[in-house]
Amino acid sequence: MPNVLAIDQGTTSTRAAVFNERGQCLASVNREISQHYPRSGWVEHDPLQIWRTVTEVVPLALAQARLKGTELAAIGLTNQRETILLWDRATGQPVTPAIVWQDRRTADFCRARQTDEPWLFERSGLVFDPYFSASKIHWLLSADPTLRSRAEAGKLAVGTIDSWLLWNLTGGKAHATDVSNASRTLLLNLRTAQWDPDLCRFFGVPEAILPAIRPSASRFGATAGVSFLPDGVPIAGIAGDQQAALFGQGGYRAGEAKCTYGTGAFFLMHTGDDPIRSKHRLLSSLAATIDEKPQYVLEGSVFIAGAAVQWLRDGLHLIASSADSEALAQQSSADEPLVLVPGFVGLGAPHWKPDVRGVLFGLTRNTSAADLARAVLEGVALQVVDLIEAADGDAPAPLQALRVDGGMARNAYFLQRQADLFGRPVEASLETEATARGAAFLAGLQVGVWPTLATLRSLTQTSTRFTPQLDQAGRQRKLNLWRRAVRAAIAFYDQEPRTQ
Repeated sequence: MPNVLAIDQGTTSTRAAVFNERGQCLASVNREISQHYPRSGWVEHDPLQIWRTVTEVVPLALAQARLKGTELAAIGLTNQRETILLWDRATGQPVTPAIVWQDRRTADFCRARQTDEPWLFERSGLVFDPYFSASKIHWLLSADPTLRSRAEAGKLAVGTIDSWLLWNLTGGKAHATDVSNASRTLLLNLRTAQWDPDLCRFFGVPEAILPAIRPSASRFGATAGVSFLPDGVPIAGIAGDQQAALFGQGGYRAGEAKCTYGTGAFFLMHTGDDPIRSKHRLLSSLAATIDEKPQYVLEGSVFIAGAAVQWLRDGLHLIASSADSEALAQQSSADEPLVLVPGFVGLGAPHWKPDVRGVLFGLTRNTSAADLARAVLEGVALQVVDLIEAADGDAPAPLQALRVDGGMARNAYFLQRQADLFGRPVEASLETEATARGAAFLAGLQVGVWPTLATLRSLTQTSTRFTPQLDQAGRQRKLNLWRRAVRAAIAFYDQEPRTQ
């Protein structure tokens, strides 16, 4: 049977998964990657470690699936978006660390030019925030004048992580990206789905160093010169992780939506052929596409979701594994009204407050580790409620139910709290790794493993459905406390003196 390999390079780990023609995951192997925090608000990855983890997980996944590389019909790539790096075209070696999407080092640059946000938003569909790639590229080229001169001479390449992996998989023969990743850089024209010369000039990015832009299901290149795969395997699908997850959940039409809980939480609603200009500070981006015709999504991004659970594990040592947060939170006392605003790296949509940090309200002598675990899970769920309520205000009709996937979608207690606070059903995907499946679907569609979108839709289904159990009055009390806490956190940090 035809098999498709998906490489899912995320913020905290790299995964390789193999899918058969029935859309079933035959094998999945992941390796964690290191996070580097050289200064407060800075977050970096080592590009060579990222590539090394790919070389480790792919052969292990193939062995687990009992397959050879020659039995692969295609490869799909999906990746953490906005994270950016520069590398030397001649040697293929990175010349900078990968600056991660969570990094806030360009906050002052963005703040000083906020008067430009209206035209930037109109052109790109994105707000002017350090989250996106353009200000990071500007910082890299400004921090080291030699890099700018090399870039202007065409000696460097820049790309998001998909481009970096594609370059390595093809032995440096392909420098490309797909529309979904390009639309998260703040350099893409939302209407033309091509690099925008005015945006490139504004951020001082030479167009010559940018990758070529293609539809998400395309022949991007083929493997060449890598030890763990044979030459000639087509790389036929690329999408940013959130667009890939929407595609993997069968979200191909206007009005279909999902939320993926990874390091952050990301809500995407497909809006069809036309971008929605949000009145509530949500973002418009390109959906994963199967041809040259642009398709759009409305998106809200929460910067901290699974990362807050990791904080319980690695920072506070309250749990041994992320999965333990479920049992711990269930022991929480309802009499402890703890509220956590998890703004560890700023607040994303719809607030866009990069200077806010995490704030905990309601501590008492009776507060326990269980109460803190519950506050973490509820803090993530409440941020997602903010996103959906903003989307309801922009979309033609309110969302009736929420499809979910990702690591936290395995936590039944969390999903019940999400349904309670959302006030509408939550449907957990049968395949929790919808991101990898979406990348596989794109690649397999391109090479004919699956002939049509209808075929793919028949392979997607939901599993557990969580319906609200909290009454409307109780839900409203929770939302009121949350909104007071968010307003207080924003007010506190808006008064902080800002330093370079």
